[in-house]
Amino acid sequence: MIRLRNSMTRQVEDFVPHDPGNVRMYVCGPTVYDRAHIGNARPAIVFDVLFRLLRHVYGADAVTYVRNITDVDDKINARAAETGRPIRDISDETMGWYLEDMAALGNLTPTHQPRATDWIGAMKDMIASLIEKGHAYEAEGHVLFSVASCAEYGRLSGRSVEDMIAGARVEVAPYKRDPMDFVLWKPSADDIPGWDSPWGRGRPGWHIECSAMAHELLGESFDIHGGGSDLKFPHHENEIAQSACAHPGAGFAKVWMHNEMLQVEGKKMSKSLGNFFTVRDLLAGHDGQPPVPGEVIRLVFLGTHYREPMDWTDRKRSEAESTLKTWRRATEAVEPGEVPPEFLEVLADDLNTPGAIAQLHALHSAGALAELRAAAEVLGLLGDTLAQWHWRRHEEVRDPVFVFGDGRTVGQTTSAFRLGEHWQDLRRKKDFVSADALRAEAASHGIELRTEGAAVVVDLDRIDDPENLEGLLR
Repeated sequence: MIRLRNSMTRQVEDFVPHDPGNVRMYVCGPTVYDRAHIGNARPAIVFDVLFRLLRHVYGADAVTYVRNITDVDDKINARAAETGRPIRDISDETMGWYLEDMAALGNLTPTHQPRATDWIGAMKDMIASLIEKGHAYEAEGHVLFSVASCAEYGRLSGRSVEDMIAGARVEVAPYKRDPMDFVLWKPSADDIPGWDSPWGRGRPGWHIECSAMAHELLGESFDIHGGGSDLKFPHHENEIAQSACAHPGAGFAKVWMHNEMLQVEGKKMSKSLGNFFTVRDLLAGHDGQPPVPGEVIRLVFLGTHYREPMDWTDRKRSEAESTLKTWRRATEAVEPGEVPPEFLEVLADDLNTPGAIAQLHALHSAGALAELRAAAEVLGLLGDTLAQWHWRRHEEVRDPVFVFGDGRTVGQTTSAFRLGEHWQDLRRKKDFVSADALRAEAASHGIELRTEGAAVVVDLDRIDDPENLEGLLR
């Protein structure tokens, strides 16, 4: 039994899907105007683990996961104005970056990744329905949702409309009937994207896209809606209002889940503090720091429960890398076995990833390596897609980085590791005669020893006989 904390009821509840043969989840995705920062990666990883857990419990073909792409937004328009580039080029490029970075973190591809611009028609239909039902009105080329028409507005955030006005930046405009009314459609100037509509040429507001796409891809009622806690108000509150009013009695999302935000070394991530960096910065290395493998980033994130603020620290990165190397070396010749029920029970308790990681440590200590592989893969760890990084050591500059070619057998990679360590040790001792002799002998067997910056590379791509690795170490 999966149990999840429902932000709407503020309770941890047994998860009972509308249809066990068609479990449906919607998660708010990125606005594609720039590289995803590491905070953007947290909901992607959290809800990827939930996707994996649901697939394990209900079956891979029984779960539909929708994560949208916002590609019509004033931030994208501003970026186009700054750079002089076409808006579509910016959104296409940035979306590609996002998908590449999320894949590098071990995330599965969602079932659907709808782009907002492909669903303008559905948004206009929902807006027209809201006007017809008396929940929206047209004013000076805008269409606005009337918050006063929704009796349950504020239920998700648990605040009154008066409190929300006091605590939010509410746009005061003369065409609004009420300060809390929010935009469903707004006019577009000639130099920014726009679509013809009954209310004039314009573009949708932010909130309507998720309601319309969720309805089109998942139906009037579905199981889980997720996103960051920063979206609870106003975005998710507004989604609920417009969806419930467009489809009375349908219920929209049954369970609402929100992950908490991310800090860096105990401080809020901020460009002014110099601790702001993107996922690509970590993956590629930044500001003199070595690259961090995607699997390491993933394990660091999973070490904190999704409902707790997460602190990215260099110590956590180092510990995660050491842990993953240990697990990978222990399991690289092991096929996944059965996922232990004890592990599933922990993970299914409101997606308790720290507890699940503790279970992995226990499996490793007990020598249950097939079960370790199977359980880790439910978390998106120790799988084949991220398998090559673990022979790399990204630590201090004084330490080597080892790359072992294609790693065709366990014996090769283990011996290659020792060979690289031995060659580097000779060089550290300034015994360059012995180091050069070892390098030349290795080359005679098709093994290349070389350095790349702080890295030592042991290239096995042209090796003639794996047995010669052991001979070099005698």
